[in-house]
Amino acid sequence: MKKFFYGSATVCLVTVLAACGSEESGTDSKAGIAGEGVSGTLDFYTSQPDADAQGLVDAFKAQNPDVNVSIFRSGTEEVVSKIQAENQGGNIQADVLLVADSVTFESFKADDLLLNYKSPETESLDQSFVDPDGTYAGTKIMATGLIVNTNDVTELPTSWTDLTDEPTSGQAVMPSPLYSGAAAYNLGVMTRQDSLGWEFYEALQDNDITITQGNGAVLESVATGEKKYGMIVDFLAARAKNDGSPVELVYPEEGVPVITEPVGILANTENEEASKAFVDFILSEEGQKLASQQGYTPIREGIDAPEGLKTLDEMTILDAEAVELLETRSDDKTKFGKIFGQ
Repeated sequence: MKKFFYGSATVCLVTVLAACGSEESGTDSKAGIAGEGVSGTLDFYTSQPDADAQGLVDAFKAQNPDVNVSIFRSGTEEVVSKIQAENQGGNIQADVLLVADSVTFESFKADDLLLNYKSPETESLDQSFVDPDGTYAGTKIMATGLIVNTNDVTELPTSWTDLTDEPTSGQAVMPSPLYSGAAAYNLGVMTRQDSLGWEFYEALQDNDITITQGNGAVLESVATGEKKYGMIVDFLAARAKNDGSPVELVYPEEGVPVITEPVGILANTENEEASKAFVDFILSEEGQKLASQQGYTPIREGIDAPEGLKTLDEMTILDAEAVELLETRSDDKTKFGKIFGQ
């Protein structure tokens, strides 16, 4: 077997050894930065779209040709379930994890499954997007807004509550929080806003909104005209519009929830140098320019957002405490399932 966890005692030992290693080399050590000859194998677990994940790996390998990177890609909830199952079996395969939101990483952090490594590249990030203990850092800014089919809709919506009005009855679609990490985060945030709350989701159900698996399915449904409106992460809508699809992205007036698709290293990695080099590359200027080229708003300061997307300072952000969202996520999903019969 590749990697092992033997229970809480071993988890504590791994954490202590990792801490000792960071004290010896320093948490801001540049050891293993891309281009310094790292090698070996690396297992990368992610919820990114396939093409984007492969593009990231290809760019990293161009600088580090001796690292063989394997990708496991699925929705955030399935990636999380896979790691949990591997942990229970004493054989976590992942080295580097990049999935939707900070709440997921807080969960793994609480279970001592993440390595404490604060990349030197985080110095160019807003520190509110960097775990102070160095177990994860955001990699991009991804807001959830509305997508509209412009062939069928002439008056664009301005509010989230437009999806609960009679004219949109049966004409809207949203991703399931039971599959999509972004949707799970959005559920936690939006139900904690006085202007929305659980009443918003109950009204969506009453207005016959369709629940689909993930954001990609929302895009397909609206772009093809199957539905007229959808809730979606902004980069997918902007990318589709730039590619010629008859869609428009709307940032609702109440504000938008934002995820940062953090990256972190599993504590039991057998290739710490390559894992650190991969994280460094993702957060580096080159890695962030790649993110912009792929259609994401970069998280690193000084790099422009792609066409069609707002920058962080142009958005009104709907927010909630990550620790609270972690504590209530299971209950939130259960309540969502009861409302929508999932």
